[in-house]
Amino acid sequence: MEWTSILILVLSFVTLMILGVPVAWSLGISSFLTLLVTVESMPSATTIAQRMGTSLDSFSLLAIPFFVLAGEIMNRGGIAQRLIDLAKAMTGKLPGGLLYVNVIAAMLFGAIAGSAAAAVSAIGGILGKRMDAEGYPKGLGAAVNITSSTTGLIIPPSNVLIVYSLASGGVSIAALFVAGYIPGIFIGLVLMGTAAIFIKKHNLPKGETTSWSELTNKAGRAFPSLMLLFVVIGGIVAGVFTATEASAIAVIYTLGLSFFYKELKLKELPAILLKSSETTAIVMLLIATSMSMSWVMSSEDIPQSISASLLSLSDNIFVILLMINLILLFVGIFMDMTPAVLIFTPIFLPIVTALGVDPVHFGIIMILNLCIGLCTPPVGSVLFLGVQVSGLSIQKIVKPLVPFFIAMILGLVVITLWPDLTLWLPRVLGL
Repeated sequence: MEWTSILILVLSFVTLMILGVPVAWSLGISSFLTLLVTVESMPSATTIAQRMGTSLDSFSLLAIPFFVLAGEIMNRGGIAQRLIDLAKAMTGKLPGGLLYVNVIAAMLFGAIAGSAAAAVSAIGGILGKRMDAEGYPKGLGAAVNITSSTTGLIIPPSNVLIVYSLASGGVSIAALFVAGYIPGIFIGLVLMGTAAIFIKKHNLPKGETTSWSELTNKAGRAFPSLMLLFVVIGGIVAGVFTATEASAIAVIYTLGLSFFYKELKLKELPAILLKSSETTAIVMLLIATSMSMSWVMSSEDIPQSISASLLSLSDNIFVILLMINLILLFVGIFMDMTPAVLIFTPIFLPIVTALGVDPVHFGIIMILNLCIGLCTPPVGSVLFLGVQVSGLSIQKIVKPLVPFFIAMILGLVVITLWPDLTLWLPRVLGL
């Protein structure tokens, strides 16, 4: 019965996706069809609807619309420009410095906005023309922009880490947030190292030398934006407020900061609220249908069947993690991150925890793995957004993108095999 359910679930979902049915609807319909194996049609439809509704009845999920709104305000409020100016002052004088600027600015922006899409559009839109004017190879800047923007999904605050906490059954959001810092910075350094190879190969030009006074000035201008890190994450770690309360504080802080910078006008707020509502609605529908699928899989004992199959192949933790990583890399090519996290966390988490893997460590592995999928065709949303921002064809970007793609995979291997890289900071802070 379990393998019949797996077959129906997989075939119906894949068929619907091939036919171009939106992911959320594909998840819901395939869940309904799978449940029909053991339950009549009317109770099946009622159960799916109930599961979709109850899955959204979570206080922690309130953090998502608030962080989405905060990210939209940051994108419009001049914060990205100040972070880029700071990154430029730090590394712009180095040969090929604009590539380093892109990576550092993406990490800083991600640490504040937590959105890869916002980072790739905001930073790429500002730096892309500058790189073209200074003779950087076509596609190289876009490749760096696309891959580095995903660091914002590992470095907190990150909506997808909140989604993982929900799917895992309650892994501490505070621990996940803190655990993301070192791996996120590590991936940023890996990308900068890869960029250095291209800089030497193409003999890229140096930028302007920055004086200490100018560096101090840029740092001072960016300081209020960077303070959001200490306000949000510091407040969560210190137990002053929850992640959900921190997200609301982030909205108030960024709104006040944008008005202080005089970059945001009151008449722009309706458009920002509308855009945030659209993004939130998409994410919430994906969560609702994905959670209904997770429940169906659980009721049909699908995770247990897959777990038994994997463990029958090997009980070596490194072999199991390798297989899971390969599966997730493949999944990430064809599926967006949110539904992938919600579907595969209940399947793989019990397997790895039974072998002694920390759920926080596995969460970072999974998120980083799926970040790679965002940079690959045919579904990679960050890839296509980066292509659109750069104004180049995807063919011109894919070739320079491949080395950065490989670098991210090597970084994933290191983070997978070195748990302390992820878990050291949460342990130090007692999370």
